[in-house]
Amino acid sequence: MMEVDVSHVSCRCGKVELGLSGKAIACLSCYCDDCQAGARQIEALPGAEEVTKDGGGTEYVMYREDRMAIRKGAAHLNDVKLREDSATLRVVASCCNSPMYLNFSDSRHWVSLYRARFKDDAPPLEVRMCTKFKPEGAVLPDDVPSLSSYSIKFMGKLLASRVAMMFGR
Repeated sequence: MMEVDVSHVSCRCGKVELGLSGKAIACLSCYCDDCQAGARQIEALPGAEEVTKDGGGTEYVMYREDRMAIRKGAAHLNDVKLREDSATLRVVASCCNSPMYLNFSDSRHWVSLYRARFKDDAPPLEVRMCTKFKPEGAVLPDDVPSLSSYSIKFMGKLLASRVAMMFGR
């Protein structure tokens, strides 16, 4: 897990603030179809910022869900779903249409915060994932590994974070 020395992140206008504790699980850019579609859906909101980077990737900093809390502005948080039956909830601050994080209505134990929320304190990207879905013609930088799907290393980080969470570490 990577150490990120950030105690909170906020939306662009500052009305919503999320508190963070402990270490991040990972920092990645996802190119899956759902992340691209979700980014387009958020980018279409009035005054929304660009969500995708580097040819269609959405950058996230992943934390265990027990290490993130809404400090202020909960009333401004709205869920955006691609499909009614989707377990993935993209959470947007309605005050300024800032994408805040992805959460899940199933048993997943992490939240994926949009890396842009970290501003200058954003941790460096570790990997680009699901690049087999990148838009045709997109050229990816070679600064970090680009993987066509999920790596064993990534899945190991998720498992390790789940075990640590179960044992209260």
